[in-house]
Amino acid sequence: MHKVLVTDPISEEGLAKLKEASDIQLDIKTGLPLADLLATIGDYDALLVRSQTKVTAQVIEAGKNLKVIGRAGVGVDNIDVRAATKAGVLVINAPDGNTITTAEFTFAMMMALARHIPQAHLSMHEGKWDRNRFLGIELRGKTLGVIGLGRIGAEVSKRALAFGMTVYAFDPFLTAARAEKLGVKMATLNDTIQAADIITVHTPLMKETRHLISDAQFAMMKKGVRILNCARGGIIDEKALQKALDDGIVAGAALDVYEEEPANEHPLLNYPQVITTPHLGASTIEAQVNVAVDVADGLVKLLNGDTYPHTVNLPAMSVEAKKATEPFAELGEILGSVAAQIAPAGIAKITVRYEGEPTQNALEPITRSVLKGVLARFYNDEVHLISAALIAEEMGIDVVESKSSRHSNYSNFIQVDLEGTAGRVTVSGTVLKGHGSRIVEIDGYSVDILPSDAMLMTWHRDRPGIIGLIGSVLGEAGVNIASMQVGRKEAGGQAIMIMGVDRFVPEESLESLGATKDIERILYLELPIS
Repeated sequence: MHKVLVTDPISEEGLAKLKEASDIQLDIKTGLPLADLLATIGDYDALLVRSQTKVTAQVIEAGKNLKVIGRAGVGVDNIDVRAATKAGVLVINAPDGNTITTAEFTFAMMMALARHIPQAHLSMHEGKWDRNRFLGIELRGKTLGVIGLGRIGAEVSKRALAFGMTVYAFDPFLTAARAEKLGVKMATLNDTIQAADIITVHTPLMKETRHLISDAQFAMMKKGVRILNCARGGIIDEKALQKALDDGIVAGAALDVYEEEPANEHPLLNYPQVITTPHLGASTIEAQVNVAVDVADGLVKLLNGDTYPHTVNLPAMSVEAKKATEPFAELGEILGSVAAQIAPAGIAKITVRYEGEPTQNALEPITRSVLKGVLARFYNDEVHLISAALIAEEMGIDVVESKSSRHSNYSNFIQVDLEGTAGRVTVSGTVLKGHGSRIVEIDGYSVDILPSDAMLMTWHRDRPGIIGLIGSVLGEAGVNIASMQVGRKEAGGQAIMIMGVDRFVPEESLESLGATKDIERILYLELPIS
């Protein structure tokens, strides 16, 4: 008998799947204080939550019998996935259940923004009949800028096209073929922002997307633009939005998410042209039922030794297979992450070449790790080892594997090549027995790099003083250099340098170094080091 604990309110339809299973004992204890959860969780094989329960490393450690943690929804921010993985606990979610709901909500917000519906409703409740005050705009004939063309962004685009809108779309993985299939115009971020009458964002929140829309982007927009965020708080710089409203650049905004929630006293609440809702994007009866049913079905399958397609962390593997592939999978994810952070936008093809020892194992788990490293830079909430191949397919990315049983210099070798309309990037590595992953080549530059979770990379002219200059700037910012490697093809030509650093490099330090004439490019890298 498998024991399942539910600690957040879950749809009855989802609970029915668990109640009907003859080999599952279901206990529902919502609103448990942390002390009670810690005292209770050790008796259970599975835990089912929504967003209220914080499944920390402490909770996972206390769950001595835990095999599966289910999240009835998409995001797993409230679950320590790394701790679960280390403990051998599967984490599952339901990423498909609220796609349509969130897309419909975004479009509802867009229509309300175009026609001032909430403001007109409030005006009537104040006893007014002020028709002239709420003159709106038609959506037909307008240009919609969609930033992030994942599942939700694609669904919003379909609805916009049905309304007779022109859709400009920016997404780092959008290809011309997929853009043509969806009927959207593929554009850069700046071109999308400049062309749009209405802008909507649909990216995950991460280092690359935090404040993706800020002062510089608002300055490019058409006067009178309207903007929506029903994705993640922080993608739009809220202070910059406030200034753009004050300056008359933005005619209206619709926000469902905020940098800090709850946002009961947010200054944007004082703007009559701003529509606000309390994070309702996935709040429909259908979505709550869908995610509950999906994740409950997953719990039942996994507890009975079956498979479920939405496993967030590592799927179950035999001890032997895991031991054989794990070092190469870790290297593959690192190489994919480095390549994705260096690469230009519009990646159309990912080629993974294996030489030597990796070819003696099943390559699919390693390739999935490479894809996870690449795609996680842009689809953080959606991508995991199981979904990586599907997301690459949906993005129209061609994934190619090649292999050779031998390499002239290394007993094992993995090369990741990203190719797009703006160029290509190649990163290669090896696993040293007893010493872990090494990056050995970047775009033809021979290096020997021990990856760390925080690294700084430069492309610069090979001349005396560059290393000292970078060290001085980082020293002033209190950033310690833990390791350093320089690669060059010829003396006095272009060179690259990669440094392991002890902490985040401030933006002002990057800008200072980037302004140096001999430094052509500087990039702060964050790597998935376990």
